[in-house]
Amino acid sequence: MNSESSPHVHAAPAYSDYLGPAVPDAWRPRLDAALAPDEKVLASLALDLDTRLQFRSGLVALTSKRLLGWDHETQDWRSWEFRDGMVLRHRDQAGVASLDLIDATAKLDGWRFTLALDPAAHNLADRFKAQLECVLAGRQPAPPEPLTCPTCDAPLPPGTDECPTCAREIHTPPSTWTLLRLWRFARPYKGQLLAGFILTLLSTGATLVPPYLTMPLMDEVLIPFQNGVPIDSHKVMMLLGGLFAAALVAWSLGWAKTYILALASERIGADLRITTYEHLQGLSLEYFGGKRTGDLMSRIGAETDRITLFLSLQLLDFATDVLMITMTAAILISINPWLALVTLVPLPFIAWLIHAVRDRLRYGFEQVDRVWSEVTSVLADTIPGIRVVKAFAQEKREVNRFKDANMHNLQVNDRVNRIWSVFSPTVTLATEVGLLIVWGFGIWLVADKSITVGVLTAFLTYISRFYTRLDSMSRIVSFTQKAAAGAKRIFDILDHVSSVPEPAKPQHLPAVTGAIECRKVGFRHGNRTILRGVDLSIQPGEMIGLVGHSGSGKSTLVNLICRFYDVTDGSIRIEGIDVRAVPVSEYRRNIGLVLQEPFLFFGTIAENIAYGKPDATRDEIISAARAAHAHDFIMRLPHGYDSLVGERGQALSGGERQRISIARALLIDPRILILDEATSAVDTETEMEIQAALENLIRGRTTIAIAHRLSTLRKADRLVVLDRGQIVEIGNHDALMEKQGAYFRLYEAQTRKLDDVAIGADKPIVPPHREHANA
Repeated sequence: MNSESSPHVHAAPAYSDYLGPAVPDAWRPRLDAALAPDEKVLASLALDLDTRLQFRSGLVALTSKRLLGWDHETQDWRSWEFRDGMVLRHRDQAGVASLDLIDATAKLDGWRFTLALDPAAHNLADRFKAQLECVLAGRQPAPPEPLTCPTCDAPLPPGTDECPTCAREIHTPPSTWTLLRLWRFARPYKGQLLAGFILTLLSTGATLVPPYLTMPLMDEVLIPFQNGVPIDSHKVMMLLGGLFAAALVAWSLGWAKTYILALASERIGADLRITTYEHLQGLSLEYFGGKRTGDLMSRIGAETDRITLFLSLQLLDFATDVLMITMTAAILISINPWLALVTLVPLPFIAWLIHAVRDRLRYGFEQVDRVWSEVTSVLADTIPGIRVVKAFAQEKREVNRFKDANMHNLQVNDRVNRIWSVFSPTVTLATEVGLLIVWGFGIWLVADKSITVGVLTAFLTYISRFYTRLDSMSRIVSFTQKAAAGAKRIFDILDHVSSVPEPAKPQHLPAVTGAIECRKVGFRHGNRTILRGVDLSIQPGEMIGLVGHSGSGKSTLVNLICRFYDVTDGSIRIEGIDVRAVPVSEYRRNIGLVLQEPFLFFGTIAENIAYGKPDATRDEIISAARAAHAHDFIMRLPHGYDSLVGERGQALSGGERQRISIARALLIDPRILILDEATSAVDTETEMEIQAALENLIRGRTTIAIAHRLSTLRKADRLVVLDRGQIVEIGNHDALMEKQGAYFRLYEAQTRKLDDVAIGADKPIVPPHREHANA
């Protein structure tokens, strides 16, 4: 241990005193040996990179007395006791984060890690600052505030970002009762459903007439004929006519019920799809951040189709089976109660079997749905990104990924099929055994002259239909559980409440001038604080440039102003009204947004430009395109403004897509214009053209621009410099350059000068392969 280290002691601390993330088990013995008896660990960061950006474990620990860091070269701890001027600076550099310990004169040490550890690093830096202030002031530090859910303010469990109270989608096995929730979609069609039920009742009754007519045919016509009695032609014609009429009526009623119920179920399915998609459109970006496109597509498409099929065919068959079994049982009891009782012998066993496999089938079918969404997600990822796949020659990798997902789907289906393959034949066997029992008992009754041969024949005909329907009804278990699993996945979407809700008592905006005010704005995602205490007042017509390192909070602030997310602290006001009190669509109509990655929909160029204003005239579309310097290249296309751009605009270059997206934002003539890296996808010449057009367009319009190339923001009225979610500087370019603060360092870094003027030379980290190349 070096001279800055404290002496080794072997008294281990109580780990219940840890206030930060738990120390990994592998590091506890080494950390225990370095701590004094009265020294407590306040926070820790388990590293996954070394200073050469190679994957290697390490540890930084904050105690009540000092900061400890493991040195891989000496295989010992380095430590720094608190003193005035010390700062633990956290930065995000090109996707790799860093912690640097500095004082007033030099950099003392530094650590690197991936962004997966960023929340723990933020916690360590915040705790270090609070502890340093308390130690220098000679007072006891206040206990840290527990992390709370941004929605309900309930304490979050240690080591998790998810609030159990507000978890929207609980992965529990679906219940068959979930199907009853579909009544809200069936209620508008209750007249058709009632008519379908009545027709089902009548058609089922009509199908039960023919077996009843076989009794007089056997007992009054055929058996007497065998005994020498002539056949009564009139009676035969009457009985055969009755059989034909019953068949014709059953066919007519069956056609009518199937058609009416199919129409009703298709409309229920269509309403279900529309409602789900409409609700999905109303959810915030937070929801989509945790979902895969293929999974959502599967829910809205395949699941609603499965529910529609269940309502139109399988539920109808189930209702028919129930009616047939009920009516048949009544007829059997009326013919011969003892023989009917023997018929019901297999029923308890079949009921027990259905109960035994129902839950396993339901859970298995939900697994099938989830695994199938994995397959569709691979397709949804790969097909739109086929250019990247081919550019990196990863076709085999994607095929293997699809094979893995497909094999997982096969394995889950095999497990379900093993259950079903045993269940269905077992039910069939039980019904066959029941039929044999009826045959045996029936022959004994005929021999005992308790019943006639005609009665036994009719009875066996009814029994055949009874057991057929019983077997069919047992098979409906599979379809019911599939529909229940699908319904649960649909209602998982419908039950999700948007984190950007519509106001209960909306306020309507006056004439929007573009005045925006941020009051103590804070935003927290899980246990990571992204923005804190942001105060910013933007005047109408003012151009604001947001600058800062990657991860400093620029895009988050823009997302909050657009109300893609809601603030967790403070408020954002437009024209003096809290944006949360204004209807979302009304508020966003005043905002024009140009994203860093331009997204175009499949369709013509004119349709994409007019996306925010579908009723725009061709002259308005052309004017917006001219303002965005897009008109010339559009006219060079084969069909001009009617040219198809392809899916996601793949038929155009990145710069062309960006200019169309700029024209799309300009067409709606917003009072607030937000440019999120609007010129990042264009070359220097095109950028100059767009900048020239924007200089005229931003006059009289509030503009908020984000750009990594700081030269594009030199003409902004004010530059707002963000660092670690806080505003550290505000001013125009010249004033901030004179100040030589955070903006000065950013600007100098972009002009290839020293990266860290304020703290002295800080040698950049060079990967090993580049060191060899430079050598």
